[in-house]
Amino acid sequence: MSLNADTLLDRIRLKQQLNKWRIIAVIIAVAALLFGFGKSSHLSPIHSDYIARITISGVIDDDPKLTKLFEDVKKDKHAKALLVWLDTPGGGAVGGQQLYLNLMSVAKVKPVVAVMRTMAASAGYMASLGADHIVAREGTITGSIGVIMETFEATELADKIGIKPIVIKSGPFKASPNPSEKFTPEQQEVMQAVIKDFFNWFVDIVAERRKLPRDKVVSLADGRIYTGRQALKEKLIDQIGGEEEAIDWLVQNKKISKTLEVEDVVLKPENTSIFDQLNQLANGKISSKLLQRLDGLSLMWHL
Repeated sequence: MSLNADTLLDRIRLKQQLNKWRIIAVIIAVAALLFGFGKSSHLSPIHSDYIARITISGVIDDDPKLTKLFEDVKKDKHAKALLVWLDTPGGGAVGGQQLYLNLMSVAKVKPVVAVMRTMAASAGYMASLGADHIVAREGTITGSIGVIMETFEATELADKIGIKPIVIKSGPFKASPNPSEKFTPEQQEVMQAVIKDFFNWFVDIVAERRKLPRDKVVSLADGRIYTGRQALKEKLIDQIGGEEEAIDWLVQNKKISKTLEVEDVVLKPENTSIFDQLNQLANGKISSKLLQRLDGLSLMWHL
């Protein structure tokens, strides 16, 4: 098909405009990569004394970079105390345990206060136990002391649609529970023992850190949630309040100067090259970071 001169010029202009927008899109993508993605565990330099603040929000996962951040605060001679803001429904068992250990590690060399916000339940409550002092608002949701492992069984559905799963494994408890096979009483007993073991560890650290009789903690650890007021009554937390009350406690009990500023300690962007980041974008690695991360394996072991 032949094209007249006007049509040909219009197509050339259209192609030029399309190329221009493509270039703009690439520039925007590069800018987003430079300023919006990637984190490392190094503190921004602060050259005067301050109170550090780390915020833990969303589902808790095991994050080595976050652990490094706590270690940096621990070593920073200018950070005289640490406030840990918690706003989380819980998360992975190992993630909660690691956060608890992170707070305990910092508390060995400088005072740490856990400040519960809207919610600090399950693994979030576990993490707070590493602090020297715990404050929460009256309406904060906390507690939920327990462990849960979730899966499903699809054998009857498979039968209905004519699918026969074939599972070959070295032992009856390998990869159990498995949606493609019946969950036997013996397998359930093994899984229950795993849950009970970690639950006992959870109960033990609540009893130790809150200075409560173990049988009292067991009675509280049936999975239920508590408001801040209820948690205070049961001695699961120390005080009703927020950051102001946390700082007052530091001033009165740990001799922290009331004139110190509170500084947010966050993860700084990585020094990743533009070419590396563009390569990640091309391979879909960046976009996957934007997705909600599930805690645990496919069987969802979490607190």
